[in-house]
Formats: sequence, structure tokens, C-alpha cells
Amino acid sequence: MTQDPPLGPITWASARRTLAISGLIGVFLSFVGAFGSGGMPFAPRTLYMVALAWVGGGLGMVALRLVVKLGWGGRRRLVQAALAAALMTSPMTLAVWGSTRLIPNGAAPLAQLPGYFGVTFVMCEVMTLFAVFMNLRAAPAAPAAAPPPRFLERLPARLRDAELWAVESEDHYLRLHTSQGQELILMRLADAVAELDGIEGMQVHRSWWVARAAIAEARRGDGRATLTLKDSSEVPVSRTYAKALRERGWI
Repeated sequence: MTQDPPLGPITWASARRTLAISGLIGVFLSFVGAFGSGGMPFAPRTLYMVALAWVGGGLGMVALRLVVKLGWGGRRRLVQAALAAALMTSPMTLAVWGSTRLIPNGAAPLAQLPGYFGVTFVMCEVMTLFAVFMNLRAAPAAPAAAPPPRFLERLPARLRDAELWAVESEDHYLRLHTSQGQELILMRLADAVAELDGIEGMQVHRSWWVARAAIAEARRGDGRATLTLKDSSEVPVSRTYAKALRERGWI
């Protein structure tokens, strides 16, 4: 089943948004005289209902984080909201029932307690849904794929799917050593090296650039180093570049 975006941590900003929505719900409950509060004057009734809604909003955020922490409901928002509402319904029902003692002549007898569960569950569901949507975190966008090295666009069509192993300078031309053969192109080595950024490789000689993955063997002896490529080409390493190759562990 497709999962929804994950929930982010509860922040002061998300808590403020949740409590603001809860406050509006409290004002609505005041208008309709919910929980037998219709006999109260409007101002204290509104304060009473907003406070009750804030308690519900706070419980909703706590219950929701508990559901997420326990891994209940996967990452399906509606399932998480329903589970969080179920968790908070009992304490919220007791809070609503107990708070009726603040209403003049409105104290509900214990026998009415079960009747509060259904209404309170609906209120809790609304609270947790708002808590869910106030704490949604956008799924991280996949990083954009880096464009291929510009030099690869110069490969002839028959070599576009080949691995580039090395570039060898021959007069005004470059010999391209690839996993699917060789090719000559008209270009300077310095310009080619500038376009090879993005491939792990480096210039090892004034006439050679080599890809790290192309090296089959590295030999040192008689004061010089030689690289053997996968196509059996022997590439000399000049002293100018030898230190950098040693630092990278190539030789």
C-alpha cells in the first residue's frame, strides 16, 4: 500500500498551528452549546470550550507522536489519526465529563459517562487529523542526477555505451581507449581533461589521461611507474604526476 509523506517532529510552529485550529473548534463548540454548556453566558462558555479544545489538541499531538514512535499504522495518515484518537478518547472523555462540574447546574452524573465516548471520539479524530496535517514533512526530493561529463558527448555513436578507459595524445589527435575499442578524434589533451570532470581519473603523463577503473596493474621499478590498462595498453607515469598518484593510492 502506498505510504503518505512522513511526519516531522512537533515544533513550536506546528504546535501553534494545531492549537490555533483547536481554538477555532472550541469557538464552534461554544456556538452550538456542546456538552450541555448552552446555559452558560457566551464569553465564559467560549473560554471553557477553547480551553477544552486546547487540551484535546495537546493530547492529539502527544498521542500521534506515540503512534508514530511505535510504528503503528505504517505511514498512513488516516490510520495514524484513528489510532491516536482511540488512544486519547478515554482520557479526553474523562476530562470532558469532569469539566461539566464547571458548568452551573451542568454536572453530568456518572451514568452519562458512556454517552460521552462517541462524541468525544469524533472530536479526538478531528483533533488528531489536524495534528497530522500540521506536522507533515515533505518527502525529500531525489537529488538531481549529475550531467554526464561533456567529453563523453564527443564519443562516436558506436562507443556511446562504452566505458572510457584512457585518452592518449597523438600529435593533434586524441586516441580514445574504451571498453569497446579505440577511436581517434581531433582535439587537444588539455581541452579533453577539462571536460572529463565527473569521471574518477587523472592525467598521468603529458600525453595520457587515465580512468581509475581502467587500471589493471601498476608497476614501479627503475625510478619509474607504469600502468597497465584493461586493454593491455602500457601507460608511462611521469615524475610530474607520480606524487599525486601515490597520494591517491594508484601506484
